Amino acid sequence: MQPTAPLFRRLRRLALTTKMVNNGYYKGTGSGSMGRHTKHGGYVIDRRKVRTYVVPEGLQNFKLTPFVTKNMQPLKGDFEGDPKGGLSGVRYLDKWKRENGTD
Repeated sequence: MQPTAPLFRRLRRLALTTKMVNNGYYKGTGSGSMGRHTKHGGYVIDRRKVRTYVVPEGLQNFKLTPFVTKNMQPLKGDFEGDPKGGLSGVRYLDKWKRENGTD
């Protein structure tokens, strides 16, 4: 069973996957290599391949600002009396019971 001509045209516009083509097609992640593997199973980083980002001079006086404020104070959780801190489900269950009532 073949798809109709309009549907087939729409399918052709989609990105290729490894299942759509023969063997040997490797899509990758676009990350690139930063070195090479050694014969002993290690990895040697080649400094010439490492991406470096240069911050332009005078960035503090730049007129455009990011969407996130620079004055944001870090938020700390309040987990007093809870032995596991934020990893415990006790606080979540208590909050759920307060908001939704008991069954």
